[in-house]
Amino acid sequence: MTDRSGGPFDRTVFYVSDGTGITAETFGHSLLTQFENLRLREVRLPFIDSDDKAYDVLRRVAAQGEADGKRPIMFSTLVNARINAIVRDADARILDLFSTFVEPLEQEFGTRSTHTMGRSHTAADTAQYKRRIEAINFSLAHDDGQSHKGLADADVILVGVSRSGKTPTSLYLAMQHGIKSANYPLIPEDFDRGRLPDMLYRFKHKLFGLSITPERLSEVRNERRPHSRYASLENCRAEVKQAEDMMRREGISWLSTTTKSIEEIATTVLQALDLRG
Repeated sequence: MTDRSGGPFDRTVFYVSDGTGITAETFGHSLLTQFENLRLREVRLPFIDSDDKAYDVLRRVAAQGEADGKRPIMFSTLVNARINAIVRDADARILDLFSTFVEPLEQEFGTRSTHTMGRSHTAADTAQYKRRIEAINFSLAHDDGQSHKGLADADVILVGVSRSGKTPTSLYLAMQHGIKSANYPLIPEDFDRGRLPDMLYRFKHKLFGLSITPERLSEVRNERRPHSRYASLENCRAEVKQAEDMMRREGISWLSTTTKSIEEIATTVLQALDLRG
């Protein structure tokens, strides 16, 4: 459950699926972000694949609506017609993604869809699945400059000061897009030499830089090492300036992660290095 803004909830949102519920939740989040001032309780109900579970959804939704004093919102990706019919009796504002999008496509294509449960998250595409797993392993092995081996296989190498968002971006690229991403911290020794780490020059065409405002960097570092020189605003200002100066001097594309989500950062990296395949 998630309270987006703190304080009492305005409404409860259910994500109901016969699979993991990720598709329903992702789509729902995209729509709900358009309503900035709402405080929403969010509940994912995955693997609703039997009549008993469907009736349990009805009971949970009814109880929550009575507790809230407002009918819940429901995003559904149920594909089993019988189970879907049961759940559609819920006292909720239901947004059924399959009836909204699949049925019009069936009419347009002149053919029925497979109506297979959990199809979007199966390992049927074994090549793509294997690619993602290999990318995750690669990114973990090449996190924070811990290994130089196999850098030629990297799709992208992220550089930036410590705690600027390199690791989460690397893992997101691997998990969501199968991108092999390494990352290297730019440290005071690099600034003193006025050069990138030597091994990176061979792969300069793969480099992308991440930066961050000194104020935000200081906050993040203080969570890890409170009251240290590493986290001091003065030191953060110096490191950020030197890192950005170096990236400009070396002709490395970069962006500030301060106000951007992981999804936005990853999309920018993919576009900048033309990695969408």
